[in-house]
Order: sequence, then C-alpha cells, then structure tokens
Amino acid sequence: MTTSEVEDHTARFSIVSAVYNVGAYLEAFIASIEAQTFPLERLQVIVVDDGSTDDCLAQLEAWQQRRPELVTVVSQKNGGPASARNAGMARARGEWITFTDPDDVLDPGYLAEVDAYLRKRPDVMMVATNRAVFSGTTGSESTHPLRRHFVAGNRLRNLNIDSGHFHGHAASSFFRADEIKRGNLRYDDRLRTTFEDGHFCCLYLLHAPAPTVVYLPNAVYNYRIRGDGTSQLDRSWADPGRFTDVLEHGYLALLREGSERCGRIPSWLQGMVIYELSWYLKMNDRLAAPTAAHGDTLVRFHELMEQICALLDRGGVESYRATFLSVTRREMLLHGYDSEPWHTSYAVVDRLDEDQKLLRVCYRYRGEMPDEKFTVFSRYVQPVHQKIRDVQFFDRTLLHERIVWLPFGTVRVVLDGEELEIRTADPKPPERRLTAGTVNKLLAHEPVAAPKKPEPELTFGDRMVTRLARTRLVRRYFRDAWVLIDRVFNADDSAEHLFRHLSANRPDVNAWFVIESGTPDHKRLRRDGYRRVVAHGSFVWKLLMLNCTELISSHIDDAVVRPAAIRALAEPGWRIVFLQHGVMKDDLSTWLNRKNIDLLVTSTRAEMHSVVDDHTTYRYTTKEVKLTGLPRFDRILEAGQRFPPDQRDLILIAPTWRQWLSSSEPVVTGRHRVTEDFRTSQFATEWTSVINSPQVKELAERTGLQVALLLHPNFQGTARLDTMPHVRTLEFEGQNVQEIFARARVLVTDYSSMFFNAAYIERPIVYFQFDRDRVNAGWHLGRHGYFDYERDGYGPVTFTAGEAVAALTKTVETGPEPDPVYLQRIQESFPERDGRCCERVVDAILESRHAHTYRRPTLRQVAVGRARGAARRALHAVRRPAPPSRGGPSRTTS
Repeated sequence: MTTSEVEDHTARFSIVSAVYNVGAYLEAFIASIEAQTFPLERLQVIVVDDGSTDDCLAQLEAWQQRRPELVTVVSQKNGGPASARNAGMARARGEWITFTDPDDVLDPGYLAEVDAYLRKRPDVMMVATNRAVFSGTTGSESTHPLRRHFVAGNRLRNLNIDSGHFHGHAASSFFRADEIKRGNLRYDDRLRTTFEDGHFCCLYLLHAPAPTVVYLPNAVYNYRIRGDGTSQLDRSWADPGRFTDVLEHGYLALLREGSERCGRIPSWLQGMVIYELSWYLKMNDRLAAPTAAHGDTLVRFHELMEQICALLDRGGVESYRATFLSVTRREMLLHGYDSEPWHTSYAVVDRLDEDQKLLRVCYRYRGEMPDEKFTVFSRYVQPVHQKIRDVQFFDRTLLHERIVWLPFGTVRVVLDGEELEIRTADPKPPERRLTAGTVNKLLAHEPVAAPKKPEPELTFGDRMVTRLARTRLVRRYFRDAWVLIDRVFNADDSAEHLFRHLSANRPDVNAWFVIESGTPDHKRLRRDGYRRVVAHGSFVWKLLMLNCTELISSHIDDAVVRPAAIRALAEPGWRIVFLQHGVMKDDLSTWLNRKNIDLLVTSTRAEMHSVVDDHTTYRYTTKEVKLTGLPRFDRILEAGQRFPPDQRDLILIAPTWRQWLSSSEPVVTGRHRVTEDFRTSQFATEWTSVINSPQVKELAERTGLQVALLLHPNFQGTARLDTMPHVRTLEFEGQNVQEIFARARVLVTDYSSMFFNAAYIERPIVYFQFDRDRVNAGWHLGRHGYFDYERDGYGPVTFTAGEAVAALTKTVETGPEPDPVYLQRIQESFPERDGRCCERVVDAILESRHAHTYRRPTLRQVAVGRARGAARRALHAVRRPAPPSRGGPSRTTS
C-alpha cells in the first residue's frame, strides 16, 4: 500500500474511485479532475487499485508522485468495487464524499456547481448530478433513462413527497461524510457484480433524517458506455451473483430495511427496485442475451423474485413512471408470482383485418383459463383462430395471453360470468399527481392530452413525391402492387424466386422487385430481362412503396419492411408477408412478436406447430401462419435434379455468423461489420483449422472434389478467413446459390438454417458446433427452440476440428446419399417436395385477402332487430318532432 503525505485538515470534497483494469481510460479521468475550476487544494482524491492486471497501478502512482498533495493511492487484492470503495472511504477527510468511476469524465465546472448549491442549501442530504451518456468507441452521445429527474432545473426533492424520484448511482452522487459515519454505513461487499452503489445510496437515505435529494442538471457527469463489453455492468449478466446475491442482499434486503424503518416500504424505494428489475425484464426480451440464469441459479432467482414481488404493493407498481414499463411487465410483477388466479378486467381489440373481416381480441390471465364466452351481434360465436401464449420470464411462465380472432361486429367478452371492458389498447398507468402543466390547461379550458411530436418538415422533392403518389395515373400504375425484396443489397432468395414465378405464371398480379442499384444481383436481374426491377431508394421506389398493398420479403429487418425514407413521408399501409430466410428452428418470438406480420411462411410441420400451438411464446395463430414451403425450395429442387451424384463436386463449408463478432451499422441497408479481433477469434481459428486441414485437402484431391467456403451474408464483404490456395471462396451476390447447394457432395455447417436447403435435396450434412455452450447461453440471436440437433438433425454432430474432419471424410467416402437414419428424418420433415411452394405461397396471400365467411344473423333475428330499431325511432320522433321544412308547411313523421 502506498499513501501520499497530506496535511491533516478537512477537504470540501473527497473523490473515492475504485480502479480495476481501466488503464485505457485513466488519462481522460485524471485530466478531467485536474481541469476542475473548483480549487484543487480543497479536494482529496483517493484511488484504490483493486488488483488490476494492466498498467493502472503504474499510472496512478505516477499521478501521485506528480500531485502528492492531491492524490492518495491504495493498492489491494481484488475484492470487488464495494471492497475497494470501503477501503477508500475509510481514508476520506472531506465534508462530502463522491465515488467517481475511473472510466468516466467530469465536466470542468462539475465540483464548482455542486459547491455553489451546497453553500446556498447546506441542509441537503444527497446531491444527484446529471449523467450524460457517451459511447467509448464512437463518441456519440445519448441521454440517460432517468434524465426526466433533471428537467425541472435545480430542484430539491423530499422523496417521501416526490415519490417518483430516486437516485441510485453513487458515482454521480455526493454524500455527507458525517451521516455516513453516524450510520456506520459501508458498501456491502457481497454485491460484487452490480448494485453495490444503488444499495449504498438507498441505505444512506433510509438512515438520513429525511430523504432529501437535490438534482443538479448543470453538474454534468459524463458516463462512458464501453463498446468492448469489458465494463463491470457488461460482465455482470454472466455472473450467477447477478441473479442471486444482488436480489437477496440488494433488492430484498432494502425492501425489508425500508419496511422496518418506515412501517411500510416507501414508494421511492419501491421505484428504485422496480427500475432495477426492469433491466432484468429487458434482458429477458433480448434476442441475444448471454446470462448465468440456468440450473440452480435460475431456481434461486425465481425464489427471490417471488419474495421481492410479494413486498411490492399495487400502488408502487402502478405509479412507477421513471422509465417506460409496459402494462404486461407491471402485471408480471404484480401477479406473475402470485398463487391466486387472475385475469385482466378488460379485453383489447388491437388489430383489424379489413380483408378477412376479422378482429383480434386479447386478454391475459394467471392460473387456469377462465370460462370464456364471445358474442358478435348478440350471438355466441367460436373464435375463427385462437391460441394461448405463454408470457415467460427467464424460462418460467408467469402469465398467459389469450389471443382470438373474431368476426367483425359488436363484440362482447365474458369471463367467468363477468363482462369485460373492451379497449383498443392497454390502459396507461394511473396519474397520481397533478402537474403544473395540467393545471394550467384546465384553467385555460384546454383539453388535457399528451403533446404530439412535431412532424418533420419535408423537402421540396419529398413533397412532390407525396403529391405525385396520389395522382390517378400513378395510383393506377401501382394499383394493388406486390413489392418483393430479399435484402436491400442482394437477392437470390425466396422473394426473387417468388417474383420470377409471378412474372412467368401470374400476369394478373402487379409484382415488382426491389434491390439496390448497381449491385451484382440488380445487374443480373436486368440482364435477365425483368423490367419491373426498381432501385431501392429511388424516386420510383418511393412512388411504388406509397401505393403498394403487399410487402413480401425473406427478411424482416426494419430497413426492409419499415424503411425510414418511407416512414418520413407516410405511415406504411402495406401488409407484411414474411417468407423467411430459412426454416425457423430457434425461438425467435421476442423478435418476431414486435413485427405485426400478416402472413408467415413455414416449411415443416414441426416449425409451424412451434409457432401456432398453445403455450408457445409466439403471438401468431393459424390465421397468420401457413405451411407452404419456402419459394426458393422450388428452385433448389430443380437445381438438385440437374446435378446427379457424379456432378456433385463441392465440399461446401458454410458457417453462420456470430452476434458477438459483429456490430450493426446504422440501420439503412442491414449490412454488418466484424469486430477487430475477428481473425484471432475462436470462430476464425476453429473453422480455418477445418478448411485448411491436410486431411480435407488430401480427400478433395483423391475424390476430385473442390473445397469451397461460403460465409454468411452478414460476414461477406467484411470478414475474411485465412484459407489455403486450394480453397475456393464463394459469394452470395451475383451467383446462383441454389446451384451451389445442388453441387455439394457434403455440407459442413454449424447452426445455419442453410442445412435445410441441403436436406431438402438430400445432400449429406456434418455439423461442427465447437461453441455450442456459448450459443445456447444466449450469445447469438435466438433462444433454444424445438429443434434438437442430435434428435432431429440430418447428420452427425461434432465439437472439435478433428471430429469434424473425421465425420466429413467418412461421409464423403460412404457415398453421395445421407445415412438411412438421417434420410428418414428428411423425408418426415419434408413430406411434400413437389416444386409447388411458390403456388402455395401465392394462394395463401390471395386467401388472406378474402373475407372470412361466418354465419350471419337469421331472418328472424334481422326482423326482430329492425322492429326494435323502428320502435326506437318512433319513440324518438314522438318525443322530439321534426322541425318544419324550409319554404313549406311542416310535415309530421309517421
């Protein structure tokens, strides 16, 4: 341990900073402290190196040698941020203590702004400063989720009164040293992963005479978001303690402490805990969510969640407004762990299908499904389509959502004899305080409504586009247009093959294909003579999109189905037909449920049932989901028949991409770029060892085959593997990809749905899954679904490069057909391989545009209804005679 020699006097502020492996950020941190306009002779800085393995300690000791009157350096074995902060706090001499993180930066006037306010109001208990979030990689700025706490200027809040406020970030807080000493407060070193600062902040306020916090918007704390995933917060989700210790010693302990000290749990403390729990709810909904929530850890997590939710009261959950929390998430906290049956007091009609004359009605419940009855036009009806969706939270079903499609009409929903309120959206949380803005509107007799966002001003060119799109000529030209698109920058997927089918066989369909101009696939389609190929982003494209009725795509990224350039002109009015890029085998519900798909194409019975069956996590029913097969399967089948065994000349190696090795560019084209460490990653190392294997090279030479590498489209153009000269690298753009699979003697892949292409035409497959544990832990997109590779796969599963090479060699030497076991699985998965997938997709689209036929009221019911209507009109006429007509005598209604 090394400490500086300092004079024995009290400083105004003590900065205590826990340092661990942040050497790359220390220079900026140090510079921001030395740049403070506040007198540094009244400042004490204590930096505790918590066993860093980089050059942190050397940098800190150099700073201390240069500024011994300012800096104290403490070095200890790694014990976590709580332990390090306690060690620094024990040496603090300031009147006020703050715990600045060493990878963040303070504005020059930060300490001066805090000091100026404290001189005016020395009685405040805590100071909260304004966090400005910035990216450590790009430098771009964003706002913190709790920014609303600072919009009112410098404002002192008593949290017992302003219960919607709280502050749990110790690094941007200032604490009275005498209050810390009086309460004998310390950071809980059992909270090693996260929330040690939130726990300390709340404990401090519970011990204070009054929980008064001043929010200072002009004291700016620059909070760094690291892009390399190395921060404590980034790593915490992979630590079991995040799901056990944080809940037990953090949230649960605080709620119990608040109840003991205050008689009931303060609303502000409940708000703080709900804010923290909201991050778990968000992580649960992420498509790629690597966490430690499995096994015994997951069991303990749900035990603790049950205890925590039992302490949260209805008012605290419903009044929470610090950040957005959906109604469903609030219900999960209030009812998800409750043993009593429950259902919503309302049903929501959230979607209308004007073509089929159907409407979607939803409600949620816990426990057994209620006894339900639906009426339309006073007649009991059965749902046309229906399902029960499980609302899950880390693999545990907390609630169920009942989804039914009913005929158009006057709908009533009765559950267990109780008629529900019918709404068009979930209700907003109740407003428990009257704001000054609302009062002013009431006094001015203005309607109280949420302010509308100002619409962006259109350029002259965009205004011309919107006007021209409404003209009779353009509307007639693009009348009932079907827009087909694969990706913005490439084609040769199901959308292109469906477009070719429509162009050749369905002249009655106004079909157009969209792709970026100048790309190889755009040039290829134009060379093939297709005139209805429109350049993405062009003037004609905007006119087309503003008039089309169907958007049919093999991809469903927003860049494809909700392009920003069109949304700036008008809200999209097309129906979305999702052809899919492949057969869906993983659970993609958290992604697809947000897409409002009108028609979803599936290819196998298992795939379809994984979506539409009861107690799955998808919101889609038999109305939206159809079993047709991918349109590209027709092309694959035709190509497969053109290449008999003696013409299958490729050892095709086609790994899929990895979410953790790629980062998306701004959502304009959907392209991806790889991380800087891609070439040294396990992905590159393992696949290169297979591709460049001497055994594979010898096998190819002996059998006359070509080793070919086909990277996933998300990696092509940005990723490169170091291959030997005998390996041929293939591209998706500008090539007939179906022909590539048809030429394969064997396909070696990992988790790519492209193996369904090979299976469709009965090509042997080898799986190489060296990183399965990481993929199954949530690091890649999607969660484990219905498909089990050992049970359902179409080839041997290997986990090392040696196993993959051996299985590849055996498969090639055995012959061009799959093993009988795998062949039987293929035939069970694809019972109909008849080259008519495109036809079935077109039929499904057209069928979905036709009105659903249902039993109309009988003649007697119509007559009774008309009689009742006539009686009401007659009664109304007697009570309120018709006024005299202008220019003539009065007439009496009979």
